[in-house]
Amino acid sequence: MSESDTVQSAFADGVLTLTLNRPDKLNAFNEEMHLALRAGFERAHQDASVRAVLLTGAGRGFCAGQDLGDRDPRKGGAAPDLGRTIELFYNPLIRLIRTLEKPVICAVNGVAAGAGANIALACDITLAARSARFIQAFAKIGLVPDSGGTWSLPRLLGEARAKALALTAEPLDAETAASWGLIWKTVDDAALLDEARTLATKLAAGPTKGLGMTKRAIQAAATNSLDEQLELERDLQREAGRSADYAEGVAAFLEKRKPEFKGQ
Repeated sequence: MSESDTVQSAFADGVLTLTLNRPDKLNAFNEEMHLALRAGFERAHQDASVRAVLLTGAGRGFCAGQDLGDRDPRKGGAAPDLGRTIELFYNPLIRLIRTLEKPVICAVNGVAAGAGANIALACDITLAARSARFIQAFAKIGLVPDSGGTWSLPRLLGEARAKALALTAEPLDAETAASWGLIWKTVDDAALLDEARTLATKLAAGPTKGLGMTKRAIQAAATNSLDEQLELERDLQREAGRSADYAEGVAAFLEKRKPEFKGQ
């Protein structure tokens, strides 16, 4: 696991909190922060005690995307291979988030631009401070949306809005993002982290196995036919019905008590 101050890691009540921590750069990604965040999500995959992940940013912004200071063309030299950066860093991160069969909650504090916006959209439940802004900033520098942006935007918003946001790079305020269905909801700035932690803690105490399979099923619907989705629901429900959490949930319901799920 990579140890780095660029991502702060904290664990409590089954929740692994990962905080992007380059506030002087609006938490823009350099290689060190890429590796540290990847290590955090790899831990979430491997550690059964982690039952939910909360991702947020330190300071006045969530993430401004890639640190462009690392790629200043004025310094001369060969043009950068940005495809290599995508292949080595951003694509593996998005896959780790999407394939993690545990809830990933994102608390967007302030600006989420470029890859920062699309990493937030890759999470399962995204809350944003009312002051937050989502910006597909790629068009400002002649690039293409990455980190899954060209996949998530049209699915969440439809082609017309996805193209408009990507081509104009106009900021989208948090209230509009919520009303359009881009994120789950907005929260008063001062209450954002408390509400996100409360939600993450609640999900971490839930039936982790079933929640993970629910995530898998909903994501599969993007490419499955109805028949394929019905068959997947059948198979996942068969597996869920054999879990210890299902047995506990039914027992608690019949005994009129609060269930104590173990995530198994």
